[in-house]
Amino acid sequence: VLEIGPGPGGLSRALLEQGARLVAIERDPRCITALAELEAAADGRLVLLEADALTVDIEMLRTRLGLDAPWAIVANLPYNIGTELIVRWLHRLDAVGSMHVLLQKEVAARLVAPTGTSAYGRLAVLAQSLCRVRRCFDLPPGAFLPPPKVVSTLVVLLPRPAAERPAPAVLAALEAVSKAAFGQRRKMLRSSLRSLVPEPEPLLASVGIAAERRAETLSLAELRALAEARLALKESRGTA
Repeated sequence: VLEIGPGPGGLSRALLEQGARLVAIERDPRCITALAELEAAADGRLVLLEADALTVDIEMLRTRLGLDAPWAIVANLPYNIGTELIVRWLHRLDAVGSMHVLLQKEVAARLVAPTGTSAYGRLAVLAQSLCRVRRCFDLPPGAFLPPPKVVSTLVVLLPRPAAERPAPAVLAALEAVSKAAFGQRRKMLRSSLRSLVPEPEPLLASVGIAAERRAETLSLAELRALAEARLALKESRGTA
């Protein structure tokens, strides 16, 4: 199990009580000192790393520790870096077996957002294209000490089988299409996609998508088809 930001170790203790082999990454040296007693009592099942989670490559960490199994990530993520961490992990799914993460409610809503909603955007497209994403429950500020100013939500992300996930080149194209389309989400696709291609209409027509539609109306399948068409167009022009 990989835990980010264990702090005083409340979640760490619960995980160890359930028999987990735990690797915890904490950048605050005061917390590392406070967790030393827990590490000593864990019979080798707890490894504490003093580091910034944003600088840790989880695939390289797994190799360094000699671990064969993928990570089960279980964490109360720091809200200021939670989205960035999840995006990084989504690009390392060969090293991830599951993610059970507590996030700010608004970020959780963006992860699970269905097509046609205001929260549906680049994060939902990336996460749902690569994982099965499920929102479990909310926790009020009073569940924490000290209490934050926001409601928190537990989200589970389970990687889709490799055969269902976009190939790396298609994923890169999907991210480019999503960035362009949702970057100007109030505009029609004929306008918002001009940052990607000078004349979007032929590209849209090739996959049967009306140029008058807007990004939030596109399903994951339509966005993937658009990404694949964009990739094919680049390859045909020798610019891939």
